[in-house]
Amino acid sequence: MSLAKRVAIVTGAGGGLGRRHALELARHGAKIVVNDLDSQGAEQVASEIRDSGGEAIAFAGSVTDESRVATMMEETKKRWGRIDILVNNAGVLRDKSFAKMELDDFRLVLDVHLMGAVICTKAVWETMRTQRHGRIVMTTSSSGLYGNFGQANYGAAKMALVGLMQTLAIEGEKYDIRVNCLAPTAATQMTGDVLSKEALDRLDPGLVSPGIVALVTDEAPTRAILCAGAGHFAVAHVTLTEGAFVGGADDAAGRIAGKWDEITARKNELVPGFGFTQGQRELASAGAGDAPIAVR
Repeated sequence: MSLAKRVAIVTGAGGGLGRRHALELARHGAKIVVNDLDSQGAEQVASEIRDSGGEAIAFAGSVTDESRVATMMEETKKRWGRIDILVNNAGVLRDKSFAKMELDDFRLVLDVHLMGAVICTKAVWETMRTQRHGRIVMTTSSSGLYGNFGQANYGAAKMALVGLMQTLAIEGEKYDIRVNCLAPTAATQMTGDVLSKEALDRLDPGLVSPGIVALVTDEAPTRAILCAGAGHFAVAHVTLTEGAFVGGADDAAGRIAGKWDEITARKNELVPGFGFTQGQRELASAGAGDAPIAVR
């Protein structure tokens, strides 16, 4: 699991889970760029890595600031000549029920989690294509995968990152760019107010970070959604059931309701390799064989 000679950027790494990711990647030999809004926190983590014999620099700046992100990438390449790993970890919370949530709080969470990851990924994408090697991790969440009360903004952003990962993994495959998601459960500033002390004690962020290493090595998978917490690891999938053909008759809506158990049965569900797998299955069910499809 050596990451010797690999260069990694970890966003939101001035504390909490990001700090543990940076330390774990450094422990496996990676050179680390510690990014955070808090310049002091970023420098403390970078110093901690250097004091342990690793190589690290700090870079303060928001992941939503395109100019700052571009400068971070340029300085990283100037110092070490390449960028191998990007861990999109930076995030914020603005939890409220949807009825009480201000749209500005919705936009802020989307901007930091989703657009921050887009901006950072876009900034490294061409470098990784050129060097024909890259490992990118998006930080998703069970709140996005399965929902959570009071987190409509956070859940929407986190599920959007899964969709981003799915497509980038396809587009990056021929360049050996592997893109995955990590769904962590960890005791951080973002979870301190919602979990019991006993749960927080068990949810050491350091028990999550080995999952990051597994997702960025030369042998890493791609398109995985790795769920991690308290030393336990599992994988989530977006699946498609076999379904049933209903047709377009006037009573189609009623027939959908009547066949609901068949439509939702999970016995022969699959994990589609591409979005058009859904369309192919639908056409086959309708007896259209291999007719061309347009997916929207």
